[in-house]
Amino acid sequence: MTSTPTMRLCDIALKPGISASTQLITTRRICRNISRNLDAIQAERRAMRRQAGKLKAFLPFTRQAIADLEEQAQTHRSVERAKALVALAGFGQSLLFDRDGLAVVLGFERLCDLLSVNMVEREQARREGVTSLEGLVFTHALEDSAERRGQDWNDAPLFNACHAAMADFIRDCPDGVLPDPFAPGAPFGPKLPPKLRVV
Repeated sequence: MTSTPTMRLCDIALKPGISASTQLITTRRICRNISRNLDAIQAERRAMRRQAGKLKAFLPFTRQAIADLEEQAQTHRSVERAKALVALAGFGQSLLFDRDGLAVVLGFERLCDLLSVNMVEREQARREGVTSLEGLVFTHALEDSAERRGQDWNDAPLFNACHAAMADFIRDCPDGVLPDPFAPGAPFGPKLPPKLRVV
C-alpha cells in the first residue's frame, strides 16, 4: 500500500519528542487533508444529484434512473466519509480540550503565528484575554484570519475539526442535558413578554 500525504504527516506527528510547533503544524495539515477529502466526496455527490436533476425533464420515463442516481449519491463513498468525520472529530475534541497543552507551551504570539491570525484580531484577542487554543480556533474563529480578511465564512482546518467534534457532542448528548433551543425565551423559541416594573 502506498503512503498518502496524510499517512506521512501522521508518521511525523507520532515521532517521539517532536516540538509543540511541529505537532500543531502537522495537526493543521492533517485536518486540511481530511477536509479536502470530505469536500471532494461532497462534490462528487452533488454532481450525481445534478445528473439526476437533469433527468427530471424526461419524467415519467426516467423515474427509476433518477431514484438510482439519488440513492447512489446518498451512499457514494459513505464508509470513507464516515471514517474521515470520526478522525476529524477526534482531532477537534483534542483541540477543544487542548490535552497536549499546546497553548501554554507555545505562548500566545507563537500560537497566533502558527494559526495565521492577523495582527488586528491578534491584539483584540489579547485585550479580551483569549489565549486558549479553543478560544482562538473555535469560539472566536481567528485561525487563518490573515488569509480571509473580511470574509464571513470560516473554512479553516482546525475550526472544521472543532465543529465536527461539537456536532458529535450535540448529537450524542443524552436528552435533557442540553437546553432546548426551541423553548420559550431560547434563541429559536417564542419571545417572552417583557418584565415590567413599576418605577
